[in-house]
Amino acid sequence: MIKATAFEFRHRMVIIAVIYVMGFAMPWYLLSNAAGRGTWLTLSSLLARTGWLGLSEATIFVTVIALIAGAAGTLLRIWGTAHLGAGTMQSRAMVAGQVVASGPYRHVRNPLYLGSWLISIPIVLLMPLAGAVFASVAVCVLYLRLIGGEEAHLAQRLGEAYAEYRLRVPRLVPMLLPAVPSEDTRPHWLRAIVAEFFPVSFTLCFAVLAWRYNAYLLMRCVVVCFGLSLVVRALSMPGRE
Repeated sequence: MIKATAFEFRHRMVIIAVIYVMGFAMPWYLLSNAAGRGTWLTLSSLLARTGWLGLSEATIFVTVIALIAGAAGTLLRIWGTAHLGAGTMQSRAMVAGQVVASGPYRHVRNPLYLGSWLISIPIVLLMPLAGAVFASVAVCVLYLRLIGGEEAHLAQRLGEAYAEYRLRVPRLVPMLLPAVPSEDTRPHWLRAIVAEFFPVSFTLCFAVLAWRYNAYLLMRCVVVCFGLSLVVRALSMPGRE
């Protein structure tokens, strides 16, 4: 797997934000009429054309799937951050203290990235179709590079302990039953919720406002939630009173 550079890891949040901005803001409608159509309407229309559902029912179905994905991703990220530690999750440098084998890390090695992928589903739903395709591919490539970089770093620093863990726990497809024994660790739920302010706030906005089927309104929610998450993150950084 191609590994991310230290620069990519250090500035991963900025890169992700740029990808999403490009997905929303690039003039994708210039490519073709189909590419410029909203992803939400396009997927609903394609589903309705199968004849299984009418357009209204298909739109509700797509919305519910997006909401389930966003909620699952948010819960997974909170669960992972509670066990990994908010400081480690927010660190701008790769951290390798010890193998974390508690919570979701007993089922999958990269629950935070898996959660991020799930959260991206309702976000790209709000983009033009071509923008959604671009953002989905770009985010996928970035996350795979980040995973490659982190796992290589952990393998180098933690040696045999991480090698054994990696053999037993899958990278991205969770095992239903835990693959390793539970560690006696105390999850920090409140810190995790604060650290995951963006997915928590956006998922709540989507749950409340999605039924208005207004992609522009929810797009503004993405911007507001992301901006507030930066403020919350700055105020919660270690060293502040």
